[in-house]
Amino acid sequence: MSPSKPATSKTTAGAKSKTKAKAKPAAAAKRSTVETLRIIPAPQPATLPDTALSTAEKARSAQASALAGEIEKALSAGGNQAVVLDPQAVQALLASLCKVYSQHVENLPSYDAFSHKNPVTPTDVMVTASGLLKAANLAVFELGMWQSWTGR
Repeated sequence: MSPSKPATSKTTAGAKSKTKAKAKPAAAAKRSTVETLRIIPAPQPATLPDTALSTAEKARSAQASALAGEIEKALSAGGNQAVVLDPQAVQALLASLCKVYSQHVENLPSYDAFSHKNPVTPTDVMVTASGLLKAANLAVFELGMWQSWTGR
């Protein structure tokens, strides 16, 4: 019998037990792989220690939070949602926030782009990500390559 052929019913009892013995470690390996899988919880929102911020930085953070709250109120009020801020203001805010977010990602572990307090739809994320890539003259392929190189 060649090694590539499966065992037939003519196989002796000793050969069957060897076949079963060989099969057990493979099955055990599959079980152990499945048993070792676990759900990894989502990272908690990153926060800076209160003492790490100067008085001016605390005031700036409070202003940014207030502005975000006003924008959210205007969006939830309905109407023409595209005219909450003029395009130049959006561009200025988005550019500044990209720079600040990038610095935070470099310095804070487990830093998410936004919290669960302010939900963002997948469509909003994709539209914004596409706009950011286009504005920086980057392709999705380049993003994927960068992510694979940096592990982000």
